[in-house]
Amino acid sequence: MMKKIFILLIALFLPAGAFAISEEEMTQEITIQNQISNIGMNILNANKIDKRIVFTYSKDDKNFKGMPELTRRQIIVYDDTLKYAEYEDEVAAMLSRKISDALKSFDGAWGGTVSAAQVKMAPKKYEMVADKRAVDFMVKAGYNPLGLITFVNKSCPQRRYDKFSNHSLTSKRLANIYEHIFTKYPYFLTNNTYLENPVYQNFLLNSIENRKLLESKIRSRSTEKVNYE
Repeated sequence: MMKKIFILLIALFLPAGAFAISEEEMTQEITIQNQISNIGMNILNANKIDKRIVFTYSKDDKNFKGMPELTRRQIIVYDDTLKYAEYEDEVAAMLSRKISDALKSFDGAWGGTVSAAQVKMAPKKYEMVADKRAVDFMVKAGYNPLGLITFVNKSCPQRRYDKFSNHSLTSKRLANIYEHIFTKYPYFLTNNTYLENPVYQNFLLNSIENRKLLESKIRSRSTEKVNYE
């Protein structure tokens, strides 16, 4: 009964003909909005982020332009992106990544305006740092950071070159994320709940060379430490 009253009240304040959404669709949108808000707030609270950030679900990406996480301190989640987030970890990954960007809008001169402009003009410079910070946010909030690997692997196409692009190659981002997890949170790889996930298996297949480089780097560091001592 209360649900029907709520929908009728919304209809009263909308222009004639604007209320072209079924009760089922309305319920679904409310459910998605609540999930996004709850996960987003959980990440903020667990990481003691004392900045006000709004989480909004939108079916139509034409309603918002640019990077609202930097200009409005508002994180917009669109259907086109949400479809890649099959699990709660992946939703948390998506939001953690956006929160990492949004925090730049609070840093520095003019209430963060300069920092936000720098990210918008040269996102590649901050991309790798933001990915690592997203991993930290996820772990602190109780989510599996491997969800960031599967989410990025599904949602970010691989460019041919990154030299003249504003973004790094997806393969480089994935290698960066994996290295951070391997170095700082090895537990998630030792007790890997994503091993049977086909998207994660695809990442392993396409990251063999990068993971070999990581192993070589780690062995090199170990040798240097032994020689130094």
